[in-house]
Parts: sequence; C-alpha cells; structure tokens
Amino acid sequence: MQNNKWTQQEVNAALWRACDTFRGKIDSSIYKDYILVMLFIKYISDVYKEHYAELLEKYDGDVEMAERQIKLDRFTLNKSASFDYLYQNRNVMNIGEVINKALADIEESNKTKLRGVFKNIDFNSESILGNTKERNTMLKDLLEDFSKLDLRPSRLLGEDVIGNAYEYLISNFASDAGKKGGEFFTPSEVSELLSRLVKPEENDRIYDPTCGSGSLLIKAFDKVPSKKAQIYGQERNGQTHSLARMNMFLHGIDDAKIAWGDTIANPLHIENGKLMKFQVVVANPPFSLDKWASGFSGESNGDFVMESSLDPFKRFDWGVPPKSKGDYAFVQHMLHSLAEGGRMGVVLPHGVLFRGASEGRIRKEIIDLNLLDAVIGLPANLFFGTSIPATILVFKQNRTRDNILFIDASQDGMYEKGKNQNKLRDDDIKRIVSAYEKYETEDKFTYVATKNEIKENDYNLNIPRYVDTFEEEEVVDLKEVKENIESIKEELNEVEVEMKKYLEELGL
Repeated sequence: MQNNKWTQQEVNAALWRACDTFRGKIDSSIYKDYILVMLFIKYISDVYKEHYAELLEKYDGDVEMAERQIKLDRFTLNKSASFDYLYQNRNVMNIGEVINKALADIEESNKTKLRGVFKNIDFNSESILGNTKERNTMLKDLLEDFSKLDLRPSRLLGEDVIGNAYEYLISNFASDAGKKGGEFFTPSEVSELLSRLVKPEENDRIYDPTCGSGSLLIKAFDKVPSKKAQIYGQERNGQTHSLARMNMFLHGIDDAKIAWGDTIANPLHIENGKLMKFQVVVANPPFSLDKWASGFSGESNGDFVMESSLDPFKRFDWGVPPKSKGDYAFVQHMLHSLAEGGRMGVVLPHGVLFRGASEGRIRKEIIDLNLLDAVIGLPANLFFGTSIPATILVFKQNRTRDNILFIDASQDGMYEKGKNQNKLRDDDIKRIVSAYEKYETEDKFTYVATKNEIKENDYNLNIPRYVDTFEEEEVVDLKEVKENIESIKEELNEVEVEMKKYLEELGL
C-alpha cells in the first residue's frame, strides 16, 4: 500500500481473494452477482461515510446540517442499509434476510436511480447458497473479506479505481464462465478498438442494443474528453442488466439509460413513436442467435421466419433473416437506429460476409444503399466462449465515398498469442485504426474495393477475396539440391568406412 492508499492492483487482488468464499461451491457465473453487488454496497457506503465526516467537520459537528446536506449526494444511505451495519450483524442467524432488507432500503431511498437494480439477487437463497448454516458461514466470510477494503475516495490511488476494479472482476468472471461469459462481457481490447473506430464526440447519443454489462458503452463514453454524451443501452438478461446499471454508476455515469428487454422483439428506446436515433452505435450481439424472432407472430415462409410487416418499426424491409441466425436482425435494427451522419461498429461472425439466401439479399441492400464503410477481420480466439474468428463491420450514414475498405488483422504478428485466449495489443489496435483512417490499399493487409468489384463477387465480402495474404515460396534450385544430396552421400560413405574400421578393431 502506497502512502496508506490502495493501488488498483491491491484493490483488484483483494476483490479476487474475496471470491474464495464461493469457489468450489457455486459456479462463477452465479456467484459473480453476489461479489459485484457487495462491491457496490461497500463502495457507496464508504463514499457516503467519508462525505458525511467531511460535512460534520465543515459544520462544526452540527448533525442536522450535515444530514440535510448529505441528502443531496449521488446516493442516500440509511445506517441500517450501510455496509458497516451489515458487517456488525454478520453473526446473526438471518444475515441473508438482513442483507436483502438493506438492498430493498437502498433501492427505496434512491428510486430514480436504483429502482430494480437488485431485483435478481437473493442473499437468502437456500437453492443457491445452501442451508442456513452454510449460507451464514459464506455471507459472514464475504462481509469479513470486504471489511478489509477501504474504498473511501481519499484512500484510493489513481483515477476510476472502483470502475476499473468492477471491469476487472467482470472480465475474470467471463473468463471463468467460458461460453456464458461471452454473453455479458466483450474483451476490453475489442471494446477499445470499436470505440476508436466510431470516434464518439461531445453531445453524441451513444447506443448499444445488446449492451451486456456495459463495457462497450463505457469505452465509447471515455473517448469523449468532456464526458458530455448520453448513454443508452438495452439488455434482455435481467442479471446482466443489473450489472450494467451498477457498472455505469461505478464509472460515474449516473444518467445512463439502460433498458431491460429483448431489443428485437421490444425495442425500448423510442421517440415520438419511432426508434430513437443515435450518432454512435456499438455492439457485440450474440453470434447467429437462434429463434431471434420468437417475440413476433406469423408463419415461417421458406427462408423467412416472419413477414416484415409484422414489425411496427419497419426494420426488416430489406429482408428478414433466417430464424436460426439473427445477425442481420441486429444489424438492421442498429442501422434503422442510426442518425444522419452516424457511425456504427458491430462485432459479428464471418458468416455474415458470405452467407446467401435472405442474408445475401440483405447484404446487397445494405451495400447498394452505401452504408457499409469497412470490413475488418479479427484474429481467432479473442472472445470468451468461442474460438472462431470474428469480424468488425463499420457503417456510416451519408457516406461520401462508394467503395469499401477491407482489413485483414487476423494474421500472425497482428496479435499476442495466449495459452487460452489471444489478445490485441495497443500497437495492434493503433495499426488497425490507422489503416482505417488512411483508407488505402496496403499489400497483404488492406484493400479498397470498388462497388463494381463487389458486384462481380456477387456481393460476397469474404476478406480473402480482396486482401491477398498469400506468401510465395522461394523457387527451389534443383541443381543445388542435387549437389547437396551427392555431398551428403559422400559424407555418409566416409562415416561408414570409419565405423567399419572401429568395429574391426573391437573384434566385431
């Protein structure tokens, strides 16, 4: 600890140790919620406690004045809902109930910000945490682990330590959770790349229709120097939706609009009866989602899962994706949500580049409307739960050019190879962003394709069709090879003669 202050690494390590309470007893995809909620309670409690002490000092011990002023804080916290109160009661037989009551109190006292944020967590759940004895032991250990952390702002060394710690935990939980982890977290380097590609600006509306725990939105928000931008997101998983809301608060984004629901079946960011428009859209939707249109009614019609007329927002007039692959459902929703001059970056599986039938027809419409700006191939094994390589598609409204840039960033040397997962380094990200900004052909790395070339390829966007990474092998000099073989034969004969001589001397 430096000068009695907690560094980022020390906070991260202490939080990861706190997970030992649950390891081997509960799956990390479940216990993550208990850890992250406890971090949130501990943080707002410590911030509240420090500010209250400052106000008491400011008003010379006048409790009434201090309490009047502290009600103007970001969060209001009753003593019976504070972490200190929970810690003091860690040995009571109904500690699970006590924590649940504290969560309900926090929500009630902060209705406008925190209503429903703890709706999917139950600290008194026998089915998850075990019988009373087991449950009480785990919760007592958890409270004792968190009591060792001092998260008062004056005791933290560095900026956004708590927000970074939250992201650190989510990343580790995603890694532990394997395939499930990809549902709530996008690797930070991919989020960083996307946010640099779309270049958020002051006063932009930034949107992610499948926001998970919110990491992409936060990365994009951080690119706005003045931090004057409005965040919008939607997430259909209730637990992940709660994580996203807490994540926003811990990063100091108190006015984020994070909705809970299925974006395709029930988009919730509506303005004047129409889809709200956004200057920046970023997303990592679920790859090739099956039964994506289950929220609509209608008969399957061959390759189509529904009639486009069933969607009140007319998002599928360019074509309806197959029912087993929802990639272009999300793409069309986002394009219909893009404001004039807006920028959009989305992570998708490679199949969207070349699959035919209805997806091919949708792809053709998007290209003919001049909305696609770039296709970027990423390395394999970047994402949690899947080793397949992905692609980033960059779209723009009101494009002034009518060609498309292809970047192949999947080659060796373009990323750091890991034992379980590969990673984009900052230099790799800079190289990709620089190539996008230059928008030029670079041998074996990028290619600027004309519309005619794409049409000639029947609107197939498979990257190897455009970026030739083939390395010619050196021409073999057969005469030299023959001479080498003859030389080796001579040396072998000499060795055999020597061996025969030694064997005779040994009487063999």
